[in-house]
Amino acid sequence: SLLTLISKETKKMKEYWTSLASLLGVLAFCQSLMQSIIPPELRFAFLKLFNRTFHLFSSYCYFDITELDGVNTNELYNAVQLYLSTSVSIAGNRLSLTRAVNSSSITFGLSNNDSIVDTFNNATVLWEHVVTQRQTQTFAWRPLPEEKRGFTLRIKKRDKTLILNSYLDFIVEKANEIRRKNQDRLLYTNTRGGSLDSRGHPWESVPFKHPSTFETLAMDPTKKQEIMDDLKDFVLGQMFYQKTGRAWKRGYLLYGPPGTGKSSMIAAMANYLGYDIYDLELTEVHSNSELRKLLMKTSSKSIIVIEDIDCSINLTNRNKSSGLKADLQNLRIGSETRSGSGSGEESGNGNTITLSGLLNFTDGLWSCCGSERIFVFTTNHIEKLDPALLRSGRMDMHVCMSYCDFSSLKILLRNYLGYEEEDVGDDVLKEMERVVEKAEMTPADVSEALIRNRRDKEKAVRELLVELKSRWETNVKGGKLRGQSGNLRELEIVEEEEKGAIDSQNEEGDHVEDETELEDNACKD
Repeated sequence: SLLTLISKETKKMKEYWTSLASLLGVLAFCQSLMQSIIPPELRFAFLKLFNRTFHLFSSYCYFDITELDGVNTNELYNAVQLYLSTSVSIAGNRLSLTRAVNSSSITFGLSNNDSIVDTFNNATVLWEHVVTQRQTQTFAWRPLPEEKRGFTLRIKKRDKTLILNSYLDFIVEKANEIRRKNQDRLLYTNTRGGSLDSRGHPWESVPFKHPSTFETLAMDPTKKQEIMDDLKDFVLGQMFYQKTGRAWKRGYLLYGPPGTGKSSMIAAMANYLGYDIYDLELTEVHSNSELRKLLMKTSSKSIIVIEDIDCSINLTNRNKSSGLKADLQNLRIGSETRSGSGSGEESGNGNTITLSGLLNFTDGLWSCCGSERIFVFTTNHIEKLDPALLRSGRMDMHVCMSYCDFSSLKILLRNYLGYEEEDVGDDVLKEMERVVEKAEMTPADVSEALIRNRRDKEKAVRELLVELKSRWETNVKGGKLRGQSGNLRELEIVEEEEKGAIDSQNEEGDHVEDETELEDNACKD
């Protein structure tokens, strides 16, 4: 029976190859007939007509995506090439390797005239990378590559609407995500005095190489996870922001004593999201209009940072009585500028940024020029900030960067010494846990104590414990801790100051209404 089965299959194969040979003979005869009957100048038109007729009765349709659109680069071609690189690296047998400018990774791609299958919403598509030689150019303003490159997309006709409406947009979005992930991030700063660089941009940039991540950040893990979840919700919230009619942006205020990791937090946020950073130096900005121009020249998917906002320029909490008198005096004499004590418009260095200009920068009409932006402000003294800056919509999330607690200390021990909990003696750990919060050491202080003795890990732990105990005893003797003289600890003082600053917004609003009424009366006079 096995021999009979093999005989039947052999007979079928012979018939198949005989039919194929006959078909090839017919095609060869038709080709020779076409060459002898049809003039050369009509052959291309005939082949084109034949191809169209074939596609008319075919269940597939084809789309060509060329590398060049005339003389300009076709961005869709680049997007497809980048998108397919994620699938090709897994499924392809013959790959091409590329590395783009400012990129830290190698990209895989389809080789010449190779193909790959992709699926999208249960629809199967075929991509083919077509490379042909370009005809000799007689004259061109811009020399073209010797090879013509492009992708041919083959899809079933019933999937045409799905592919054109969703699939291509998905490819472009995915390619942008891959590009951001592969591309080195940049750190920008505004140029001195508002001057422009050689390309006419008001920002100068350098590669951003800060290694800080949320994993290495010395901070309470629960609070870190809360911030990471908030960032993730922001990135994925485009439809939510459109639905609610809000600009796609979010503001963070990082406050606390010096050395508690505010700059490291910003770097961790940038590395987590893959965003560029724009470090705005307010002392180099001379007017509100210049501030708006800087905002217009920032890219989407970026973090705009204003560090130490309480001491950059005179934008601190407004003095009610002196501010009102100064404003009324300026109205009477027709002055166009207000005093620095009244609204923070001018400082000793000739800076004329107003509080109103900064508020519009963060939450006004100009703040929605672009999308997916994050504003981060830092300060060591939250009580000095004007309440108008602290409200939601400008500083949506307030993050207190505090002294080291026990969880932060364990992170630093792992970062600098490679120690886990089981690597440190139980007695030492319990003693550290007892004194660390009362010692009130910043992550910077703890890091320095570990760096000094990182070659001798046991010595580093011993000296750190000695330092913690010394700080703790000093605080207890000075009555700095709650329970010694009834005073609040410094962190609690900071939190109380934040609460007081936010609560004063209502009083500030009532005061502004009184100012407005008096200004109107002064104008009438």
